[in-house]
Amino acid sequence: MAPRPLHYEPTLESIRQHPLPDWYQDAKLGIFVHWGLYSVPAWAASRKSPYQTILESGFDTYFRENPYAEWYLNTLKFEDGPTRAYHDRTYGERFAYEDFQPIFEREARQWVPDDWAELFRQAGAGYVVLTAKHVDGYLLWPSQVGNLARPGYQSKRDLVGEFAAAVRGRGLHAGLYYSGGMDWLLNPERIDAPEKIYSTILAGPQYVAYADAHWHELIDWYQPAVMWGDIMYPPGANTLALFADYYNRVPDGVINDRFATRFTAPRIPGLQPPGIHYDFLTPEYVSFDEIQAEKWETCRGISNSFGYNHTDDEKSYLSASTVIRMLIDIVSKNGNLLLNVGPRADGSIPALQRECLRGVGAWLEVCGEAIRGTRPWSRAESTTACGLPVRFTCKDSALYALLLGTPRETEVHIRDVRATAGSEVHLLGHDERLRWRQSGGDLFVLLPARLPDQPAYALKMASPASDRSRT
Repeated sequence: MAPRPLHYEPTLESIRQHPLPDWYQDAKLGIFVHWGLYSVPAWAASRKSPYQTILESGFDTYFRENPYAEWYLNTLKFEDGPTRAYHDRTYGERFAYEDFQPIFEREARQWVPDDWAELFRQAGAGYVVLTAKHVDGYLLWPSQVGNLARPGYQSKRDLVGEFAAAVRGRGLHAGLYYSGGMDWLLNPERIDAPEKIYSTILAGPQYVAYADAHWHELIDWYQPAVMWGDIMYPPGANTLALFADYYNRVPDGVINDRFATRFTAPRIPGLQPPGIHYDFLTPEYVSFDEIQAEKWETCRGISNSFGYNHTDDEKSYLSASTVIRMLIDIVSKNGNLLLNVGPRADGSIPALQRECLRGVGAWLEVCGEAIRGTRPWSRAESTTACGLPVRFTCKDSALYALLLGTPRETEVHIRDVRATAGSEVHLLGHDERLRWRQSGGDLFVLLPARLPDQPAYALKMASPASDRSRT
């Protein structure tokens, strides 16, 4: 990593000297946590993926029956919609969204932050990002700035501070999410069309000062390792000054790409309009087909919601095997996976989510060397002769070929890859060297007679003299 300047100035030239820190490049797996007032109703009308909903039914249905439970306040505004029917049936017609605050705060007293931190450590994550303020405007920390529209609309308990301390206590980096451009308490207009996502962005000196003051408070109090903004940032804001202050306070911090202060068409489909500076891109629920030159991080839930949806079941959640193969594919293309958990209002993480995270962690205990600290190889993909997908990573002088499934053949035949003469080939988790041969441009590796039951397997190719890979 190149040396950073001793001090960052609020200019594009200065902040663009900020290097991507090794910890973020090496971590590969992060955990996103969506937790707030929406965790009380914990309900969404649809359990389909957001893109499946749009493709099948169009945007009208998508906003009316949004699968994101954290968008409960917006879907509640459709008077003839399923969320309004559920809400009135469950809580009564006069129960306002803000009335969830005392329920959430009462339930959150049961939260044990160390339970989260230990689970995320077991999952093999390198960092965790918590939603300090989502689009509903409620704050998860006892801000001295407060709320423009509703005094006291914030947690009295310092949930953000306790989260950061617990996560760091397990050796993980703690980041924070903040919805900068959109705040439904301050602009209650219903989002019912794609263009309204951006037309409802808040602006004006008062809101700019409000959002900036919140970020400065979060930076000063908690030194987040990640500044994860969402849905743009208010027009007129001086993001260069904000970023310079952040880098000077947290030199090895990172900033995502969602701090745009004016709408421009995204140059890559599936992304929000990028800000003028960022350390990584953030596609959502999607991946890329090729290795990307820029660092990127895809975020998604274990189910099709970020906030907890209590109607989710086993069919709704990804299995650990699916997440592991997804992680491998993303890492091979220069990405990180920010995998979301949605706790209940009391902070407890549902069993199916915990099961998935622990399954990922168990695999990383065996094969994490082929993921953490790696970089993309000259290409990301190949297949075996039997059609099994293969992904590549590399580290130091070692090349890793990751098989996305269980090979049917004893001698696996990987197309279009060459091992260096004199290399030793190992199956991670298996002590003995494997016999291998090269035939033209293809590699043949004789696998152990009995393979462990795993969702993916990692072959390591390295010469003995240079086999000093970091784990």
